[in-house]
Amino acid sequence: MTVQFLEVLVIAFALSLDAFAVSFAASAAGYTRNNRRAVFRLSFHFGLFQFLMPIVGWALGVAIEPLIAAFDHWIAFLLLAIVGIRMIRAALHPEIETQQNDPSRGFTLVMLAIATSIDALAVGLSMAVLNMEVWYPAIVIGLVAGGMSMLAIAGGNRLGPWLGQKAQVVGGTVLIIIGVRIVVTHLSGG
Repeated sequence: MTVQFLEVLVIAFALSLDAFAVSFAASAAGYTRNNRRAVFRLSFHFGLFQFLMPIVGWALGVAIEPLIAAFDHWIAFLLLAIVGIRMIRAALHPEIETQQNDPSRGFTLVMLAIATSIDALAVGLSMAVLNMEVWYPAIVIGLVAGGMSMLAIAGGNRLGPWLGQKAQVVGGTVLIIIGVRIVVTHLSGG
């Protein structure tokens, strides 16, 4: 069974919304301002993980779906909450801010990329259950997520200076809210 382009595009857009929000928050907080490498790192990693996770989910197939479904939302929440709390703490206590708080670098970047692509893993599992191809949708999902992240960064870079240091607190809060939304959505069966 092949997946129609419009369906894949809608799925890709829906999956990229978390990456969009995180990219916007990171750029509004000033982490990507005048830093093309940070822009590339964020958009590339979000696109890459959104591409890889459906493939991983598809490869895992039906056998492991019940095991992942039981706790994937908690992993996403935990990763987003950790990064969000670190961003808020860095904004409220600038003297303790370090390069480790930069969401476009290192372990923090990997945590965000995983947390925002957990749903893509579930989509890959669904594709395996429905005996659908995965490569074409995964490529579209990855490209859309990377592009949406770049758009979010551009918007955040424009609004960040206007928001000032509050942007970092708002960004951290947005990450925590996204994590809570993921948990509530999974617990309510949505």
